[in-house]
Amino acid sequence: MTEQHSHQFERGTDGPKVIMAGVDGSESSLRAASYAAGLARRQRALLTLVYVQPVMAAGAALGVPVADTTDQIAEELVRDIQEAAEQVKGIFDVRWEFHTFRGDPYNGLVSAAEQLKADAVVVGASEQAGHRIVGSVAIRLVKAGRWPVTVVP
Repeated sequence: MTEQHSHQFERGTDGPKVIMAGVDGSESSLRAASYAAGLARRQRALLTLVYVQPVMAAGAALGVPVADTTDQIAEELVRDIQEAAEQVKGIFDVRWEFHTFRGDPYNGLVSAAEQLKADAVVVGASEQAGHRIVGSVAIRLVKAGRWPVTVVP
């Protein structure tokens, strides 16, 4: 009698295989991406950089070209990341991918972490004063308790 083992995804068993960082172009998100890149390099993990394109129905209703603007941000982020990766080529070797998701930042990052099978999530601390009262994306990710979350100041 042979026992069949299902090859299900098992999060974080031998260290992270996929480290996800949320980026939006802010200074804190770029610091988070740098920190995540260092973790990925040391762990020999895949670094997945995720930009969540906001969906703003109200802006679209007013004729604001929201999709074009967020696509441009994503393109600029990819260009900046590629330039940074090129500068350290041969010094640091990090496997990385860039993904875009649509939605609000929290739900977009949750969807990304689930779809990309992230073992760890790295985000920048919110730079918005109101988030200290209402709660930031980082705090909501920590409270979700689904992945280890590192918040980079």
